[in-house]
Amino acid sequence: MTVNDATDRAEAPRTRRLQLKVGGMGCSFCSRTIEKAYRQTDGVLDAHVSLAHEEALIEYDPRRADAATLRSILARLGYTARDLDRVKAREEQTEELRLERRRLIVAGIAAGITAVLMVGMLFGITEPWWCIPVLMVLAAATVFGSGRHILTMAYQSARRGILNQHVLLEIGALGAFAGGVLGAVGELSTAAALIRSLGQADVLAALTAFPAAQFFSVATFLAAYHLLSGYVAKLVQARASEAVARLLDLQPATALVVTTTAGGGEDEKEVPVADVRPGDRVRVHPGERVPVDGRVIEGSSAVDESLVSGESLPVDKVAGSDVTGGSINRSGSLLVECTRVGEESFLRTVARAIDEARAMKPGILELVDVVLARYVPLVLLIGVATFAGWTAGAWFLVGEPFFVRAVFATLAVFVMGYPCAIGMATPLALIRGGGEAARRGVLMRSGQAFATLRSVDRVVFDKTGTLTCGKPAVTDVVELAAPSALALAAAVERHSEHPLARAIVARAGETGVAIPPIRDFESVAGGGVRGYLDDSAARSGHIIAGSLRFLREAGVPTNSATAASALEAEGKTIVGVATDGVLVGLIALADTVKPDARRTIDALAGRGVPSIMLSGDNRRAAEAVAREVGIDSVTAEVRPEEKVERIRSLQAAGHRVAMAGDGINDAPALMQADAGIAVGAGTDIAIDSADIVLTGEALSGVVTAFDIARSSYRKTVQNVVLAFAFNGLGVPLAAAGILAPAWAMVAMVASVSAVLGNSFGGRLRR
Repeated sequence: MTVNDATDRAEAPRTRRLQLKVGGMGCSFCSRTIEKAYRQTDGVLDAHVSLAHEEALIEYDPRRADAATLRSILARLGYTARDLDRVKAREEQTEELRLERRRLIVAGIAAGITAVLMVGMLFGITEPWWCIPVLMVLAAATVFGSGRHILTMAYQSARRGILNQHVLLEIGALGAFAGGVLGAVGELSTAAALIRSLGQADVLAALTAFPAAQFFSVATFLAAYHLLSGYVAKLVQARASEAVARLLDLQPATALVVTTTAGGGEDEKEVPVADVRPGDRVRVHPGERVPVDGRVIEGSSAVDESLVSGESLPVDKVAGSDVTGGSINRSGSLLVECTRVGEESFLRTVARAIDEARAMKPGILELVDVVLARYVPLVLLIGVATFAGWTAGAWFLVGEPFFVRAVFATLAVFVMGYPCAIGMATPLALIRGGGEAARRGVLMRSGQAFATLRSVDRVVFDKTGTLTCGKPAVTDVVELAAPSALALAAAVERHSEHPLARAIVARAGETGVAIPPIRDFESVAGGGVRGYLDDSAARSGHIIAGSLRFLREAGVPTNSATAASALEAEGKTIVGVATDGVLVGLIALADTVKPDARRTIDALAGRGVPSIMLSGDNRRAAEAVAREVGIDSVTAEVRPEEKVERIRSLQAAGHRVAMAGDGINDAPALMQADAGIAVGAGTDIAIDSADIVLTGEALSGVVTAFDIARSSYRKTVQNVVLAFAFNGLGVPLAAAGILAPAWAMVAMVASVSAVLGNSFGGRLRR
């Protein structure tokens, strides 16, 4: 078991935090049960449990509690503590789903055999004398075998004063099993003869009033349906986790460490990033992500730091430049000396911010859980009142208590009141909505994602890679003299691997300009490129392309570049082009806005949800993009922790906030937001911190997620209404003694079928 048990520097020195991945949660009652259990534990200062991310964060005093004891509490509650390692946690989740499937199969077989035997007894095909023991074994195998973990969870919830569907199930199932045992004693000939020989004819008459077969079948079906609803809920989470895992698998988890051999040569070895130490040298090839914080000791390249800092354009790195883990090496090969690991690294700093955001993230009770919080105690109260009415009430009114009728009616209340269809209302709506969302490129990671997103009234967007494409493109070409500046720039930039160079060459190809050949190409790191036209007929041939500062250092006058200031004011990067010492043109580049960004912002506004931009990029670039997409509220040059504070301030003002981003620097804010949305092929940390993942680059997926979340919520409301149409009518009938337990079971089956039909309609699938 791997856990995060590091001392929190923000707290007192003797306060620690324990982070656990929790398996087995199915609803917000589960998270509340776990939180309450930990908060009642000596030495625990506070506990926060996230159902959406299946994690618990416990603050405790190590002088009064230890990590091992705290982990064992989960097992006693009926849940599992998963490994924090993502791969191992995924394997454990898969194994848990297999276990739930095996339990459901066993319960399903028992329920199937029970149904066959009951039908056979109804038509006189099977004999009660041997059916009753078989039905008792099947009920015991389901309630105490496949459903044993539910019994544990119900006990742990009840002893902490939490009345949930587990408690209601066990009251009904155990009561039905007990009724079956009493009825079996009266119906079995040997037991009946013994009771009669003892002169207890009245007792025998009372026992035979309990139809054992019906009671045992009720116990079996109740437990089987509860296992089915639990399996469906876990299946929704597992499918989303598997889809997200496929995205996370695209991210590297190793580094190429360079060591010196005995002969003075160099050897490269791929090792896990966690094993890299300060002073180790790491080779980063073009296109790879920089795996560690460090300093360049050899090579030069353009590094894309947008996923870390939010800066859209690549930054030139040479020997002595600092690089940050998570940034992407775009062009040349770099040899990087690791300078920071562990708690001091950028990624670990972000991880701490994520932990804090997770602990402070507002929770939300889903609709069904809100209903059950009031419904379960009400059913229990009605059950107690029913028993009291048929006993004490009947004795007061007619002078005789009706104990058999009291047991029948009370059990029927608990059977009819068991919220199987209500418990399946949300999972089935999620399967329907989740499937539709997945087909449209949106992965909903949990039921809370649906519940939260539909109530969001503010959406915060990161800029780079979210509202924009995340890569530079030519936006303007200013020709100051002949020949064509774009053609000359493309000629010399064609030999460069810099992202700006590729953007210029791509623009030349799009416009169809003729690109002349070049000789004696030279690249100057941090400045630009130069070369000579390879054309004997040309009377001029020396070409320079790069920053205006680079051109001035090369002796090129830039006084005529008056257009540059206006373009720079729009947040664009300027590349000057000169030939034989004369400035012939300017090329402006910028991270272009996604084609559907403006439509997305307008669509959200049309749904009553205004947008806000938070960006780590410079203010000019951020404001320029905001104007283009129609966002009025902009905060630029913010660090990851500042994004989190901005989200918290919005939440403190009473807003439900969604955050859309793709970078490591967005991860804490994604976690803090009520609904975090990872856009496109974001970083693994961003994806893992989000509640919703957009698998494509299209920003319109945000609107799709909103619409599907609201649609799924409406479907959940419809399912709850349908379920209550049966439960709401059936409970009073059961309390009145009109509805027998067996017919209550039939009504429950009908309610589940109605919810299934409403969830899938004509597309009902196995």
